[in-house]
Amino acid sequence: MVQQGGDLGSEQQGLRLGGGAIASLSGVAVLVVFMVQNIDDVTVKFLFWKFTWHVWLLILVSAAIGAFIWFGMGVLRRHRRRKERRADRR
Repeated sequence: MVQQGGDLGSEQQGLRLGGGAIASLSGVAVLVVFMVQNIDDVTVKFLFWKFTWHVWLLILVSAAIGAFIWFGMGVLRRHRRRKERRADRR
């Protein structure tokens, strides 16, 4: 015998997106639109480096570096909280 009501509820819950996922997808969409609209070349001067890149590539690299730093800060925060919880248990 197959239960139809229980299976349907669990399938619908699997399809829901959380607020963070919606915000991330929206941010990626805005980033892609911005990259498509900015295809010119630009000269970048940083410290003693000087190079020419496409603006869309510079935007992509900057966003990737920012995401990496954001993710790394979250990992460090979770690690610190985990250590505090272990210390509290002792």
